[in-house]
Amino acid sequence: MNAPPRTDLPVVVIGAGPVGLAAAAHLLDRGIEPLVLEAGDAAGAAVREWSHVRLFSTWGEVVDPAAEKLLASSGWAKPDPATYPSGGDWADLYLRPLADALGERVRYDTRVTGVSRAGRDRVVDADRESRPFTLHVSHADGREERVYARAVIDASGTWTTPSPAGADGLPALGEKAAEDRITYRVPDLRDPAVRARYAGRRTAVVGSGASAFTALAHLADLATSGDGAGTKAVWILRRGISGSTFGGGEADQLPARGALGLAAKAAVDDGHADAVTGFRTVAFERAADGRPVLVGEDGRRLDPVDEVIVLTGFRPDLTLLDEVRLHLDERLQAPVALAPLIDPNQHSCGTVPPHGHRELSHPEKGVYLVGMKSYGRAPTFLAMTGYEQVRSVAAVIAGDLESADRVELTLPDTGVCGGAGLFDAPDAAEGDGGCCTPAPQLIQLGTSAGTAGTSAGTGGTSAGTEGASSGGCCGS
Repeated sequence: MNAPPRTDLPVVVIGAGPVGLAAAAHLLDRGIEPLVLEAGDAAGAAVREWSHVRLFSTWGEVVDPAAEKLLASSGWAKPDPATYPSGGDWADLYLRPLADALGERVRYDTRVTGVSRAGRDRVVDADRESRPFTLHVSHADGREERVYARAVIDASGTWTTPSPAGADGLPALGEKAAEDRITYRVPDLRDPAVRARYAGRRTAVVGSGASAFTALAHLADLATSGDGAGTKAVWILRRGISGSTFGGGEADQLPARGALGLAAKAAVDDGHADAVTGFRTVAFERAADGRPVLVGEDGRRLDPVDEVIVLTGFRPDLTLLDEVRLHLDERLQAPVALAPLIDPNQHSCGTVPPHGHRELSHPEKGVYLVGMKSYGRAPTFLAMTGYEQVRSVAAVIAGDLESADRVELTLPDTGVCGGAGLFDAPDAAEGDGGCCTPAPQLIQLGTSAGTAGTSAGTGGTSAGTEGASSGGCCGS
Protein backbone atom coordinates (compact mmCIF):
# COMPACT_ATOMS: atom_id res chain seq x y z
CA MET A 1 0.00 0.00 0.00
CA ASN A 2 1.43 3.37 -1.00
CA ALA A 3 1.82 5.97 1.74
CA PRO A 4 -0.15 9.22 1.30
CA PRO A 5 1.67 12.56 0.73
CA ARG A 6 3.03 14.04 3.97
CA THR A 7 1.21 17.36 3.51
CA ASP A 8 -2.15 15.59 3.78
CA LEU A 9 -1.32 13.93 7.08
CA PRO A 10 -1.93 14.89 10.71
CA VAL A 11 0.71 15.32 13.38
CA VAL A 12 0.35 12.30 15.64
CA VAL A 13 0.65 12.90 19.36
CA ILE A 14 1.30 9.81 21.48
CA GLY A 15 -0.44 10.12 24.84
CA ALA A 16 -3.51 12.03 26.02
CA GLY A 17 -1.96 13.30 29.23
CA PRO A 18 -1.45 16.95 30.18
CA VAL A 19 1.42 17.61 27.76
CA GLY A 20 0.02 15.50 24.91
CA LEU A 21 -3.33 17.26 24.98
CA ALA A 22 -1.57 20.63 25.24
CA ALA A 23 0.44 19.72 22.13
CA ALA A 24 -2.79 18.98 20.28
CA ALA A 25 -4.26 22.32 21.38
CA HIS A 26 -1.20 24.23 20.17
CA LEU A 27 -1.22 22.42 16.83
CA LEU A 28 -4.91 23.10 16.32
CA ASP A 29 -4.39 26.75 17.23
CA ARG A 30 -1.94 26.93 14.31
CA GLY A 31 -4.28 25.25 11.87
CA ILE A 32 -2.51 21.88 11.98
CA GLU A 33 -4.65 18.79 12.41
CA PRO A 34 -3.54 16.68 15.39
CA LEU A 35 -4.34 13.03 16.07
CA VAL A 36 -3.87 11.92 19.67
CA LEU A 37 -3.41 8.19 20.29
CA GLU A 38 -3.99 7.14 23.91
CA ALA A 39 -3.37 3.62 25.20
CA GLY A 40 -5.77 4.09 28.12
CA ASP A 41 -9.54 4.31 28.07
CA ALA A 42 -9.72 7.98 29.09
CA ALA A 43 -7.79 11.21 28.98
CA GLY A 44 -5.11 11.40 31.65
CA ALA A 45 -5.13 7.64 32.24
CA ALA A 46 -1.79 7.75 34.05
CA VAL A 47 -2.78 10.79 36.12
CA ARG A 48 -5.91 8.92 37.23
CA GLU A 49 -3.71 6.23 38.75
CA TRP A 50 -2.48 8.77 41.30
CA SER A 51 -5.78 10.63 41.60
CA HIS A 52 -5.49 10.59 45.41
CA VAL A 53 -2.24 12.60 45.41
CA ARG A 54 -2.31 16.40 45.53
CA LEU A 55 -0.07 18.38 43.21
CA PHE A 56 2.33 20.93 44.66
CA SER A 57 1.58 23.20 41.70
CA THR A 58 -1.55 25.37 41.68
CA TRP A 59 -4.26 25.37 39.02
CA GLY A 60 -2.67 28.53 37.66
CA GLU A 61 0.50 26.54 36.90
CA VAL A 62 -0.98 23.37 35.40
CA VAL A 63 -3.34 24.75 32.73
CA ASP A 64 -1.78 25.32 29.31
CA PRO A 65 -2.64 28.69 27.66
CA ALA A 66 -3.60 27.23 24.26
CA ALA A 67 -5.69 24.56 25.97
CA GLU A 68 -7.42 27.21 28.08
CA LYS A 69 -8.21 29.17 24.92
CA LEU A 70 -9.76 26.08 23.32
CA LEU A 71 -11.73 25.26 26.45
CA ALA A 72 -13.02 28.82 26.82
CA SER A 73 -14.89 28.47 23.54
CA SER A 74 -16.90 25.63 25.08
CA GLY A 75 -17.82 27.61 28.18
CA TRP A 76 -15.31 25.93 30.49
CA ALA A 77 -14.71 27.71 33.78
CA LYS A 78 -11.15 27.58 35.08
CA PRO A 79 -10.85 26.49 38.73
CA ASP A 80 -9.47 28.97 41.23
CA PRO A 81 -5.88 29.45 40.00
CA ALA A 82 -4.55 29.76 43.57
CA THR A 83 -5.82 26.35 44.72
CA TYR A 84 -4.10 22.96 44.48
CA PRO A 85 -5.74 20.17 42.49
CA SER A 86 -5.38 16.49 43.20
CA GLY A 87 -4.54 14.17 40.35
CA GLY A 88 -8.22 13.29 40.14
CA ASP A 89 -9.20 16.96 39.99
CA TRP A 90 -6.69 17.59 37.22
CA ALA A 91 -8.03 14.68 35.19
CA ASP A 92 -11.74 15.33 35.72
CA LEU A 93 -11.87 19.13 35.68
CA TYR A 94 -9.25 19.85 33.00
CA LEU A 95 -8.00 16.88 30.99
CA ARG A 96 -11.37 15.28 30.30
CA PRO A 97 -13.01 18.54 29.14
CA LEU A 98 -9.94 19.31 27.02
CA ALA A 99 -10.09 15.90 25.34
CA ASP A 100 -13.82 16.38 24.78
CA ALA A 101 -13.10 19.74 23.10
CA LEU A 102 -10.68 17.98 20.77
CA GLY A 103 -13.39 15.47 19.95
CA GLU A 104 -12.60 12.68 17.50
CA ARG A 105 -9.02 13.88 17.25
CA VAL A 106 -8.40 11.82 20.41
CA ARG A 107 -8.58 8.02 20.13
CA TYR A 108 -8.61 5.82 23.22
CA ASP A 109 -7.60 2.17 23.76
CA THR A 110 -5.07 2.71 20.96
CA ARG A 111 -1.55 1.68 21.88
CA VAL A 112 1.37 2.69 19.65
CA THR A 113 3.70 -0.29 19.32
CA GLY A 114 6.20 1.15 16.84
CA VAL A 115 7.20 4.25 14.89
CA SER A 116 9.19 4.27 11.64
CA ARG A 117 9.47 5.92 8.24
CA ALA A 118 7.10 4.39 5.70
CA GLY A 119 9.07 1.76 3.80
CA ARG A 120 12.34 2.62 5.56
CA ASP A 121 13.87 0.99 8.61
CA ARG A 122 16.44 2.93 10.63
CA VAL A 123 19.33 1.73 8.42
CA VAL A 124 18.11 3.08 5.07
CA ASP A 125 19.17 6.60 4.04
CA ALA A 126 17.70 6.83 0.54
CA ASP A 127 14.73 9.17 0.20
CA ARG A 128 14.24 9.00 3.98
CA GLU A 129 13.14 12.52 4.86
CA SER A 130 10.54 12.66 2.10
CA ARG A 131 8.74 9.62 3.52
CA PRO A 132 5.91 10.04 6.04
CA PHE A 133 6.05 8.41 9.44
CA THR A 134 4.17 5.19 9.97
CA LEU A 135 2.91 4.14 13.36
CA HIS A 136 1.78 0.63 14.16
CA VAL A 137 -1.01 0.60 16.71
CA SER A 138 -2.99 -2.08 18.48
CA HIS A 139 -6.55 -1.67 19.72
CA ALA A 140 -8.17 -3.07 22.83
CA ASP A 141 -10.16 -5.55 20.73
CA GLY A 142 -6.97 -6.98 19.21
CA ARG A 143 -7.13 -5.17 15.88
CA GLU A 144 -3.91 -3.78 14.43
CA GLU A 145 -3.65 -0.69 12.28
CA ARG A 146 -1.09 1.44 10.45
CA VAL A 147 -1.38 5.21 10.92
CA TYR A 148 0.58 7.75 8.86
CA ALA A 149 1.83 11.11 10.16
CA ARG A 150 3.76 14.17 8.96
CA ALA A 151 5.43 14.43 12.37
CA VAL A 152 5.35 12.55 15.67
CA ILE A 153 5.24 14.07 19.16
CA ASP A 154 5.82 11.41 21.82
CA ALA A 155 4.23 12.57 25.07
CA SER A 156 3.69 9.08 26.46
CA GLY A 157 5.52 9.83 29.69
CA THR A 158 7.33 7.42 31.99
CA TRP A 159 4.59 6.30 34.38
CA THR A 160 4.50 2.70 33.15
CA THR A 161 8.22 2.13 33.74
CA PRO A 162 9.14 2.82 37.38
CA SER A 163 12.71 2.28 38.49
CA PRO A 164 13.46 -0.69 40.75
CA ALA A 165 14.76 -0.76 44.32
CA GLY A 166 18.14 -2.10 43.25
CA ALA A 167 20.85 0.52 43.73
CA ASP A 168 22.56 -0.39 40.46
CA GLY A 169 19.47 0.40 38.38
CA LEU A 170 18.56 -3.25 38.00
CA PRO A 171 15.97 -5.06 40.13
CA ALA A 172 17.61 -6.25 43.34
CA LEU A 173 18.10 -9.99 43.60
CA GLY A 174 14.78 -11.41 44.77
CA GLU A 175 12.91 -8.17 44.06
CA LYS A 176 10.68 -9.73 41.43
CA ALA A 177 9.97 -12.72 43.66
CA ALA A 178 8.89 -10.33 46.44
CA GLU A 179 6.47 -8.40 44.21
CA ASP A 180 3.51 -9.55 46.30
CA ARG A 181 4.85 -7.26 49.07
CA ILE A 182 6.02 -4.37 46.86
CA THR A 183 4.28 -1.40 45.24
CA TYR A 184 5.96 1.17 43.00
CA ARG A 185 3.31 3.84 43.51
CA VAL A 186 2.15 5.97 46.44
CA PRO A 187 -0.66 3.84 47.90
CA ASP A 188 -4.15 5.27 48.15
CA LEU A 189 -4.89 4.93 51.86
CA ARG A 190 -8.45 6.13 51.32
CA ASP A 191 -9.23 2.73 49.83
CA PRO A 192 -10.25 0.43 52.72
CA ALA A 193 -8.46 -2.59 51.25
CA VAL A 194 -5.26 -0.64 50.65
CA ARG A 195 -5.49 0.97 54.07
CA ALA A 196 -5.80 -2.44 55.74
CA ARG A 197 -2.64 -3.56 53.93
CA TYR A 198 -0.54 -0.90 55.70
CA ALA A 199 -2.39 -0.20 58.96
CA GLY A 200 -0.47 -1.41 62.00
CA ARG A 201 2.34 -2.74 59.84
CA ARG A 202 6.00 -1.99 59.26
CA THR A 203 6.62 -0.56 55.77
CA ALA A 204 9.91 0.23 54.06
CA VAL A 205 9.82 3.37 51.86
CA VAL A 206 12.69 3.41 49.34
CA GLY A 207 13.38 6.78 47.70
CA SER A 208 14.20 10.39 48.50
CA GLY A 209 11.96 12.59 46.37
CA ALA A 210 8.45 13.98 46.39
CA SER A 211 6.78 10.58 46.17
CA ALA A 212 8.74 9.30 49.16
CA PHE A 213 7.80 12.44 51.11
CA THR A 214 4.15 11.85 50.23
CA ALA A 215 4.24 8.20 51.30
CA LEU A 216 5.93 9.05 54.61
CA ALA A 217 3.38 11.77 55.34
CA HIS A 218 0.45 9.48 54.49
CA LEU A 219 1.80 6.65 56.64
CA ALA A 220 2.32 9.09 59.52
CA ASP A 221 -1.30 10.21 59.19
CA LEU A 222 -2.36 6.57 59.26
CA ALA A 223 -0.28 5.94 62.38
CA THR A 224 -2.17 8.67 64.27
CA SER A 225 -5.62 7.58 63.12
CA GLY A 226 -7.98 5.32 65.02
CA ASP A 227 -7.39 2.28 62.84
CA GLY A 228 -3.67 2.75 62.29
CA ALA A 229 -2.06 2.18 65.69
CA GLY A 230 1.33 0.55 65.31
CA THR A 231 1.92 1.75 61.75
CA LYS A 232 5.63 2.35 61.23
CA ALA A 233 7.73 3.44 58.25
CA VAL A 234 11.37 2.63 57.63
CA TRP A 235 12.78 5.22 55.23
CA ILE A 236 15.59 3.80 53.08
CA LEU A 237 17.99 6.44 51.76
CA ARG A 238 20.97 5.72 49.55
CA ARG A 239 22.86 8.68 51.00
CA GLY A 240 23.05 10.55 54.25
CA ILE A 241 20.90 13.20 55.91
CA SER A 242 21.74 16.87 55.34
CA GLY A 243 19.97 20.19 55.66
CA SER A 244 18.67 19.82 52.11
CA THR A 245 17.29 16.29 52.48
CA PHE A 246 13.75 17.56 53.02
CA GLY A 247 13.80 20.15 50.23
CA GLY A 248 13.56 23.91 50.55
CA GLY A 249 10.86 24.14 53.20
CA GLU A 250 9.61 27.68 53.65
CA ALA A 251 12.17 28.95 51.08
CA ASP A 252 10.53 26.96 48.29
CA GLN A 253 8.72 29.17 45.80
CA LEU A 254 6.15 26.39 45.42
CA PRO A 255 4.84 26.47 49.01
CA ALA A 256 3.10 23.10 48.82
CA ARG A 257 6.32 21.45 47.65
CA GLY A 258 8.12 22.94 50.64
CA ALA A 259 5.31 21.83 52.95
CA LEU A 260 5.60 18.30 51.60
CA GLY A 261 9.23 18.06 52.67
CA LEU A 262 8.35 19.48 56.07
CA ALA A 263 5.61 16.87 56.46
CA ALA A 264 8.14 14.11 55.75
CA LYS A 265 10.51 15.64 58.31
CA ALA A 266 7.69 15.72 60.85
CA ALA A 267 7.03 12.03 60.24
CA VAL A 268 10.65 11.29 61.16
CA ASP A 269 10.83 13.76 64.05
CA ASP A 270 7.63 12.40 65.58
CA GLY A 271 8.91 8.84 65.48
CA HIS A 272 6.52 7.54 62.82
CA ALA A 273 9.45 6.81 60.52
CA ASP A 274 13.04 5.71 61.11
CA ALA A 275 15.61 6.75 58.51
CA VAL A 276 18.23 4.24 57.41
CA THR A 277 21.02 6.12 55.65
CA GLY A 278 23.75 5.05 53.27
CA PHE A 279 21.79 1.92 52.36
CA ARG A 280 21.92 0.70 48.77
CA THR A 281 19.66 -2.27 48.26
CA VAL A 282 21.12 -5.29 46.43
CA ALA A 283 18.79 -8.10 47.49
CA PHE A 284 15.42 -9.03 48.95
CA GLU A 285 15.45 -12.05 51.21
CA ARG A 286 12.62 -13.66 53.16
CA ALA A 287 12.35 -14.03 56.91
CA ALA A 288 11.02 -17.27 58.35
CA ASP A 289 7.52 -15.79 58.42
CA GLY A 290 7.75 -14.75 54.74
CA ARG A 291 8.31 -11.04 55.32
CA PRO A 292 10.88 -9.26 53.10
CA VAL A 293 14.35 -8.52 54.44
CA LEU A 294 16.28 -5.83 52.56
CA VAL A 295 20.00 -6.46 52.11
CA GLY A 296 22.47 -3.66 51.44
CA GLU A 297 25.64 -3.73 49.37
CA ASP A 298 27.65 -3.42 52.60
CA GLY A 299 26.13 -6.68 53.86
CA ARG A 300 23.64 -5.18 56.30
CA ARG A 301 20.30 -6.94 56.63
CA LEU A 302 17.47 -4.80 57.93
CA ASP A 303 14.78 -6.10 60.24
CA PRO A 304 11.87 -7.72 58.35
CA VAL A 305 9.13 -5.46 57.03
CA ASP A 306 5.56 -6.25 56.05
CA GLU A 307 5.44 -4.10 52.92
CA VAL A 308 7.82 -2.18 50.66
CA ILE A 309 7.01 1.02 48.76
CA VAL A 310 9.64 1.62 46.06
CA LEU A 311 9.69 5.25 44.86
CA THR A 312 13.05 5.57 43.12
CA GLY A 313 11.90 7.38 40.00
CA PHE A 314 10.87 6.50 36.47
CA ARG A 315 12.56 5.89 33.15
CA PRO A 316 11.41 6.17 29.53
CA ASP A 317 10.24 3.18 27.50
CA LEU A 318 12.01 3.71 24.18
CA THR A 319 11.17 0.38 22.53
CA LEU A 320 8.43 1.86 20.33
CA LEU A 321 11.02 4.23 18.82
CA ASP A 322 13.57 1.56 17.89
CA GLU A 323 13.22 2.22 14.12
CA VAL A 324 13.74 5.99 14.21
CA ARG A 325 17.03 7.75 14.68
CA LEU A 326 17.30 9.35 18.10
CA HIS A 327 20.25 11.13 19.68
CA LEU A 328 20.00 10.46 23.41
CA ASP A 329 22.33 11.18 26.30
CA GLU A 330 24.03 7.99 27.45
CA ARG A 331 23.21 8.65 31.10
CA LEU A 332 19.82 10.34 31.27
CA GLN A 333 18.28 8.93 28.06
CA ALA A 334 17.16 12.48 27.28
CA PRO A 335 17.85 14.35 24.02
CA VAL A 336 21.56 15.13 23.91
CA ALA A 337 21.11 18.92 23.70
CA LEU A 338 18.64 18.91 26.59
CA ALA A 339 20.50 16.59 28.95
CA PRO A 340 23.09 19.05 30.32
CA LEU A 341 20.34 21.57 31.01
CA ILE A 342 18.40 19.17 33.26
CA ASP A 343 21.21 17.02 34.66
CA PRO A 344 20.14 16.26 38.26
CA ASN A 345 23.78 16.32 39.31
CA GLN A 346 23.65 20.06 38.53
CA HIS A 347 20.00 21.15 38.55
CA SER A 348 17.54 20.87 41.39
CA CYS A 349 16.45 24.50 41.70
CA GLY A 350 14.89 26.85 39.19
CA THR A 351 18.10 26.59 37.20
CA VAL A 352 16.71 24.80 34.12
CA PRO A 353 17.26 27.29 31.29
CA PRO A 354 14.74 27.97 28.53
CA HIS A 355 14.51 25.18 25.99
CA GLY A 356 12.32 24.21 23.07
CA HIS A 357 12.41 22.52 19.69
CA ARG A 358 16.17 22.84 19.16
CA GLU A 359 17.00 21.00 22.37
CA LEU A 360 14.29 18.43 21.63
CA SER A 361 15.33 17.68 18.04
CA HIS A 362 16.85 14.41 16.83
CA PRO A 363 18.61 13.25 13.65
CA GLU A 364 15.19 11.93 12.60
CA LYS A 365 13.57 15.23 11.65
CA GLY A 366 9.95 15.51 12.72
CA VAL A 367 10.24 13.33 15.84
CA TYR A 368 10.02 14.99 19.25
CA LEU A 369 10.02 13.55 22.74
CA VAL A 370 8.24 15.99 25.07
CA GLY A 371 7.06 16.16 28.65
CA MET A 372 8.34 13.67 31.21
CA LYS A 373 9.65 11.40 28.46
CA SER A 374 11.95 14.16 27.17
CA TYR A 375 13.59 14.32 30.60
CA GLY A 376 14.55 10.65 30.47
CA ARG A 377 15.62 9.75 34.00
CA ALA A 378 15.92 13.33 35.26
CA PRO A 379 13.38 14.15 37.99
CA THR A 380 13.11 17.93 37.67
CA PHE A 381 10.13 18.16 35.30
CA LEU A 382 7.17 20.48 35.89
CA ALA A 383 3.98 20.84 33.82
CA MET A 384 4.83 24.38 32.77
CA THR A 385 8.07 23.04 31.26
CA GLY A 386 6.14 20.64 29.05
CA TYR A 387 3.65 23.28 27.96
CA GLU A 388 6.45 25.55 26.78
CA GLN A 389 8.09 22.62 25.00
CA VAL A 390 5.02 21.83 22.92
CA ARG A 391 4.35 25.49 22.15
CA SER A 392 7.81 25.67 20.60
CA VAL A 393 7.46 22.34 18.78
CA ALA A 394 4.06 23.26 17.33
CA ALA A 395 5.49 26.56 16.11
CA VAL A 396 8.40 24.92 14.28
CA ILE A 397 6.11 22.32 12.70
CA ALA A 398 3.98 25.24 11.46
CA GLY A 399 7.08 26.86 9.96
CA ASP A 400 7.16 29.76 12.43
CA LEU A 401 10.83 29.54 13.38
CA GLU A 402 10.89 32.96 15.05
CA SER A 403 8.19 31.97 17.51
CA ALA A 404 9.65 28.50 17.98
CA ASP A 405 13.00 29.97 19.00
CA ARG A 406 11.43 32.54 21.33
CA VAL A 407 11.30 30.21 24.31
CA GLU A 408 10.66 31.70 27.73
CA LEU A 409 10.55 29.68 30.91
CA THR A 410 11.06 30.64 34.54
CA LEU A 411 10.83 27.80 37.01
CA PRO A 412 10.15 28.37 40.72
CA ASP A 413 13.11 27.83 43.00
CA THR A 414 13.10 24.81 45.31
CA GLY A 415 14.88 26.78 48.01
CA VAL A 416 17.71 24.24 47.77
CA CYS A 417 20.93 25.28 46.06
CA GLY A 418 23.11 23.09 43.91
CA GLY A 419 22.39 19.86 42.14
CA ALA A 420 20.38 16.95 43.36
CA GLY A 421 23.51 15.26 44.64
CA LEU A 422 22.66 11.86 43.27
CA PHE A 423 25.77 10.29 44.76
CA ASP A 424 27.96 10.92 47.75
CA ALA A 425 30.59 13.60 47.21
CA PRO A 426 32.61 13.60 50.43
CA ASP A 427 35.16 16.13 49.20
CA ALA A 428 32.68 18.73 48.01
CA ALA A 429 31.69 21.82 49.95
CA GLU A 430 28.30 23.45 50.36
CA GLY A 431 28.31 27.16 51.10
CA ASP A 432 30.59 28.00 54.04
CA GLY A 433 30.26 24.61 55.62
CA GLY A 434 31.94 21.36 54.76
CA CYS A 435 30.16 18.36 53.34
CA CYS A 436 30.64 14.84 54.46
CA THR A 437 28.95 11.52 53.93
CA PRO A 438 27.71 10.19 57.27
CA ALA A 439 28.47 6.61 58.06
CA PRO A 440 25.49 4.32 57.45
CA GLN A 441 23.28 4.42 60.51
CA LEU A 442 19.76 4.27 61.88
CA ILE A 443 18.76 7.70 63.13
CA GLN A 444 15.99 9.72 64.72
CA LEU A 445 15.88 13.38 63.73
CA GLY A 446 15.23 15.75 66.59
CA THR A 447 12.41 15.63 69.10
CA SER A 448 10.00 18.28 67.89
CA ALA A 449 7.76 18.17 64.88
CA GLY A 450 8.30 20.38 61.88
CA THR A 451 5.53 22.38 60.32
CA ALA A 452 3.93 19.96 57.92
CA GLY A 453 1.71 22.41 56.10
CA THR A 454 -1.67 21.62 54.60
CA SER A 455 -0.93 20.68 51.02
CA ALA A 456 1.47 17.78 51.23
CA GLY A 457 1.29 16.26 47.80
CA THR A 458 3.10 15.19 44.72
CA GLY A 459 5.79 16.75 42.59
CA GLY A 460 4.71 18.73 39.55
CA THR A 461 2.93 16.33 37.25
CA SER A 462 4.38 12.93 37.84
CA ALA A 463 3.93 11.96 41.48
CA GLY A 464 7.58 12.67 42.06
CA THR A 465 10.85 10.83 41.55
CA GLU A 466 13.96 9.90 43.46
CA GLY A 467 15.92 13.01 44.31
CA ALA A 468 13.30 15.37 42.91
CA SER A 469 13.63 18.00 45.59
CA SER A 470 16.81 17.05 47.36
CA GLY A 471 19.93 19.06 46.87
CA GLY A 472 23.40 19.75 48.12
CA CYS A 473 26.45 17.55 47.93
CA CYS A 474 25.43 14.94 50.45
CA GLY A 475 21.67 15.02 50.30
CA SER A 476 19.70 11.85 50.66
